[in-house]
Amino acid sequence: MIRNVLSIAGSDPSGGAGIQADLKAFSARGVYGMAVLTALTAQNTQGVSGVHLVPPQFVADQINAVFADVRVDAVKIGMIANAGIADAVAGALTDHRDIPIVIDPVMIAKGGAALLAPEAVDVLTRRLLPLATLLTPNLPEAAALLHQPVATNRAEMAEQAERLRALGPAAVLVKGGHLDSDESPDVLATAAGLHWFEARRVPTKNTHGTGCTLSSALAAELAKGASAQEAVAIAKDYLAGAVAAAGHLTVGSGHGPVQHFHALWKEGE
Repeated sequence: MIRNVLSIAGSDPSGGAGIQADLKAFSARGVYGMAVLTALTAQNTQGVSGVHLVPPQFVADQINAVFADVRVDAVKIGMIANAGIADAVAGALTDHRDIPIVIDPVMIAKGGAALLAPEAVDVLTRRLLPLATLLTPNLPEAAALLHQPVATNRAEMAEQAERLRALGPAAVLVKGGHLDSDESPDVLATAAGLHWFEARRVPTKNTHGTGCTLSSALAAELAKGASAQEAVAIAKDYLAGAVAAAGHLTVGSGHGPVQHFHALWKEGE
């Protein structure tokens, strides 16, 4: 049976991040993708120049319309933008705790633009994190959620992963891509303890949408029945291939997108 996975996130007209990246990752991982828009952005590979938010009630209306008709096997939540939208999403998902929910706390764009209002952090923490099967912050996002300095080593990453899990998520994956190192380790905190995933840093500037892509791949694998640890291993391997093949694309002059279909497309075709 082909699984159905819903993304609740913002739009990226350049196609590398947000809803567009989510739908590509879903397709690449063999699940049927659906999308609820929380925001329209004016952005490209060089940065975000504008954001137009969808009214909170209409975000909830979109979610309710999908659930009223379609079997949803997993949900991925990306850009929430403000407290009203966070509250609306939490309310619409409260009755659907029986399916996996992956939360990628999109807070800052690659170019530095803020994508989550400060007052929304409290609502995100109180209402959405307890619904999460898996939370996937990078180092700045983990620090912002905990009101702590950004982790600079493995010990601090592990401590923050455990502290975030204490806020309600069943599992937390703290991503180490911002470490000043040739390595890019991630740590998964679950009820069973900590598990590290090792990876070498790929020397490329084409990393636009990596967080969106990873969290969507995780949601796809959870929808197919994988455990959190299994899903992370599969999704990280998929993302590594997508980043390694990013140079085959010629999209923009800034931080280009990853190649979501690296396993399906042949270069030059």
